Amino acid sequence: SHVSLFFFPPYFSSASTGARKNASSEGPSPTMSQAMKKTIGHRGINPTGETTYKKTTSSALKGAIQLGITHTVGSLTQKPERDVLLQDFEVVDSIFFPNEGSNLTPAHHYGDFKFKTYAPIAFRYFREMFGIRPDDYMYSLCNERLIELSNSGASGSIFYLSSDDEYIIKTVQYKEAEFLQKLLPGYFMNLNQNKRTLLPKFYGLYCVQAGGKNIRIVVMNNLLPSAVRMHVKFDLKGSTYKRRASAKEREKAVPTFKDLDFMQDMADGLMLDNDMYTAVCKTIQRDCLLLQSFKIMDYSILLGIHNLDQACRERDSEAAADPRKPQGQKSLYSTAIEAIQAETASMVTPVPLTGGIPARNSKGERLLVYIGIIDILQSYRLAKKLEHSWKALVHDGDTVSVHRPGFYADRFQRFMCNFVFRRVLRKHESCLTEHCARL
Repeated sequence: SHVSLFFFPPYFSSASTGARKNASSEGPSPTMSQAMKKTIGHRGINPTGETTYKKTTSSALKGAIQLGITHTVGSLTQKPERDVLLQDFEVVDSIFFPNEGSNLTPAHHYGDFKFKTYAPIAFRYFREMFGIRPDDYMYSLCNERLIELSNSGASGSIFYLSSDDEYIIKTVQYKEAEFLQKLLPGYFMNLNQNKRTLLPKFYGLYCVQAGGKNIRIVVMNNLLPSAVRMHVKFDLKGSTYKRRASAKEREKAVPTFKDLDFMQDMADGLMLDNDMYTAVCKTIQRDCLLLQSFKIMDYSILLGIHNLDQACRERDSEAAADPRKPQGQKSLYSTAIEAIQAETASMVTPVPLTGGIPARNSKGERLLVYIGIIDILQSYRLAKKLEHSWKALVHDGDTVSVHRPGFYADRFQRFMCNFVFRRVLRKHESCLTEHCARL
């Protein structure tokens, strides 16, 4: 019953009038370093200084995404609520957006494109599970301009942030999108059993077909609220082989450090009270078991640390503090503190409005920690097996980050729960959690 509404060969003019008009206001600054101008994967920079993906300008891609999501969410409201069926995971809805408009789509100043929505009924159910109403989802993603994140990393993906800080939109490769589609029934089953998880919250999978190219995007929860300053960030795998931030990465305002950096700079780990430590480790253990069952590996924990004591010192010394007030995220179970509190309903620790997990460092400074598991759309295929075999020839195989899924999960859990997170002694717990009440 779900078929393509139109099937015309799409033509997309990245240099359309609208794209040119928006390039200066939404694209990267022309003063960016020469190092950033080279193409990484499908991501590049055009002569005007605007980011492109598969030669489509970022402004045109954002416009297509917003038009497409507005249409697909709106049309879904016409379909009655019902249980999710197995065949719903395989459905792909498609609609053509001609430049001049049609009886189903508005006119727009981008080139013609086709917009595909994967498993719309299933993703509608996922969004409902997280308390996301259709009008809120559409408003967050489509009513205000999307913010392009400059720190996109080495993956060649483009990342956009919704203006309300709620959602991340990420371009994904064909294999990743295909794997997510295969993952959906198991992901659905897991969410039904347990909504408390550090796994990514996937809210939608879409494809913009433009200029003969398919640009696949996934909508996810935003792990690191931009209204809260991250004093330090880590991408941790539990591996030590080449797991140190590069010199180029260290030049950034807030670099993303890696395992060896953490072991060097935070050798005593992050200290959590007993209940919080138990909740974190149980959640990691449960999530790793699921990832292992799908033969997924090479995932990381993205860890952001807000140092409350340092922030107080900065506010005292800087007259012009960030005027934005930290806001609680609207979707349920989306913050770090909500994700781990599976069996801690009786905890007396107040939950910070910003959703961070209260901790302390070795200096006794008060911290809020934001964590989530990222990069799960990897399956242990031949390419990874070959990568491990080759790396094992030049390095100790036990430390390479592409191990078989079972070994990877065990090593990941041990690193997170024995080294990164530490359980503090009972007598210190009261002073560890008291700062939450002040937020």
